[in-house]
Amino acid sequence: MSGPSDYQPTNPALKWIERRLPIMGLMHSSFVAYPTPRNLNYWWTFGAILSLMLGLQILTGVVLAMHYTPSADVAFRSVESIVRDVNYGWLLRNMHAAGASMFFFAVYVHMFRGLYYGSYKEPREILWILGVIIYLLMMATGFMGYVLPWGQMSFWGATVITNLFSAVPYFGESIVTLLWGGYAVGNPTLNRFFSLHYLLPFVIAGVVVLHVWALHVAGQNNPAGVEPKTEKDTVPFTPYATIKDMFGVSCFMLFFAWFIFYMPNYLGDADNFIPANPGVTPAHIVPEWYYLPFYAILRSIPNKLAGVTAMFAAILVLAFLPWLDTARTKSSKYRPLAKQFFWIFVIVCVLLGYLGAQPPEGIYVIAGRILTFCYFAYFLILLPLLSRIEKPRPVPNSIAEDVLAKTGGGGAPMVSTVIALAIAGALFGASVQNAMAEEQQVPPSQKWSFAGPFGTYDRGALQRGLKVYKEVCSACHGLSYIAFHNLADPGGPGYTTAQARAFASEYKIKDGPNDQGEMFERPGRPADYFPSPFPNEQAARAANGGAAPPDLSLITKARSYERGFPRFVFDFFTQFQEQGPNYVDALLQGFEEKPPAGVTLPAGSFYNKYFPGHAIKMPKPLNDGQVTFDDGSPATVPQYARDVTTFLMWAAEPHMEERKRLGLQVFVFLILFTGLMYFTKKKVWAAAH
Repeated sequence: MSGPSDYQPTNPALKWIERRLPIMGLMHSSFVAYPTPRNLNYWWTFGAILSLMLGLQILTGVVLAMHYTPSADVAFRSVESIVRDVNYGWLLRNMHAAGASMFFFAVYVHMFRGLYYGSYKEPREILWILGVIIYLLMMATGFMGYVLPWGQMSFWGATVITNLFSAVPYFGESIVTLLWGGYAVGNPTLNRFFSLHYLLPFVIAGVVVLHVWALHVAGQNNPAGVEPKTEKDTVPFTPYATIKDMFGVSCFMLFFAWFIFYMPNYLGDADNFIPANPGVTPAHIVPEWYYLPFYAILRSIPNKLAGVTAMFAAILVLAFLPWLDTARTKSSKYRPLAKQFFWIFVIVCVLLGYLGAQPPEGIYVIAGRILTFCYFAYFLILLPLLSRIEKPRPVPNSIAEDVLAKTGGGGAPMVSTVIALAIAGALFGASVQNAMAEEQQVPPSQKWSFAGPFGTYDRGALQRGLKVYKEVCSACHGLSYIAFHNLADPGGPGYTTAQARAFASEYKIKDGPNDQGEMFERPGRPADYFPSPFPNEQAARAANGGAAPPDLSLITKARSYERGFPRFVFDFFTQFQEQGPNYVDALLQGFEEKPPAGVTLPAGSFYNKYFPGHAIKMPKPLNDGQVTFDDGSPATVPQYARDVTTFLMWAAEPHMEERKRLGLQVFVFLILFTGLMYFTKKKVWAAAH
């Protein structure tokens, strides 16, 4: 695990340590003098990115664990408490949640790079197998972490995925019971998953050490696929690879920061902002995006045991790649047929991911089976066949020759293949998304003051919305995650501490027991939370025709709708994430006295053109002239709806202004740092070229 090193410390204390524990010499030989192929491209930077992401996930995870409570009764609330009450808790949560997606994105790029350049071939078989083990551990860690917020998708995802183990002959039911800690997903399950989720990242770190060790023993692969022969083929790891990695990492951090500060919920599911409810199953249960290709393979096979076997086989087959692909030429850069089929395989994986997010019915099932066959055919048929029949192009004699000759051109066929397949996939996605959009009327998009990278809350709208909530909505809906003192917090409605205290005193809060053991009522205090209008869920259902009115603290994040293709792609660049506010605003205005012809409503229901299924138990809540505003704003339903939606958006995202303000500062720093790294890299590498 070392390169040539002549490191000799000059400090007497360091000399004393080095003679007894040569750790600094090991570090110098491994990360300074280590010989690195000079033709490595930026795809190799993802190794450094993954090291950084693993460190960030462990660091943020440890801090989050200090505040998280692994109890089914309060887990969901403890996560919200972290986001709302812990100093920069929202930042830690966003870094950890978005970091999981970035971790998997980087590892998929890392794996596809290894596939393309043949990094699994001799003498790097152990290196590749250790990578597959890390990937399996990552999948287990990520799944358990997804369960911890204890939202609807967390709970039901855990129920569905753990229940798959029941397909194992003889031992299946025992495995499921062991995972659950009982006969259903519950508190013991959450405790098990929390413990393992905390432990496994350190196991991953241990396997990563072995992975790096194996890398230093076998040496790094390179785009040419030829081994270093002379000193001209390599450069020292530091400063050459180090500065190149720093530039690549800084570019990746810009991408990562986009999610942290501007699109924190883009990759999440709105249902996970609803507390777990074993009695209500989500309409469509899907895992996180990085599991979707394997989820599609699982669902494409009607037999449960065969589906589970195929899902795990789709991962384990990667470990056998060194023996399935026996071609002597490592890099697909010099294998025209292998290059074409590699990019087809990438498109197959992307389409499998898309199908994994769709309901298992109709054309989706057929397409899933075809693509599942294509996935396994690539490993079990195509690679062994190409190893025997393909005639590769001439490979350079050395890495230095590859750098000087700039060989390996002729990428036009590959590019044309990718473009053609991407267009076909886009057209397929567009037709599917449009068909789905036709099933339900999409709420109109509104212009919100809080939208965009510089968006802020309209203080007047927040205060008016609070008045609408107090006089109308609070009769049925709670706001249990908002304390009265939050009304005076920076970025909120703009009240003073005295005004917040006076507002709280208008409420009666049940407290106790007193010295006589009795409960009593007292005026509200700033530290109190908005009280619920009902003592429990059963009372709420009884008073509302069997439907419990939801708590409104997170309603603008817990409601969403399909934007359709290609708008959801553009949303990433335009930072559009106002589906929730658009839906709430449209719902409040979407009531119609008479349903359309041919539509029959259940007894006690009302017609709303934006509510899924159109039959809603809540009667029309807003009417013109219902609430009078002190600032003279119109007393109309559209104004009420807009103002209360703005207030509820603040209730769901009280730190939004701080998040976007800090995001701008981070982006300015990262852009300047990235520019500095780019020019430093050019100067360092000028001597090498």
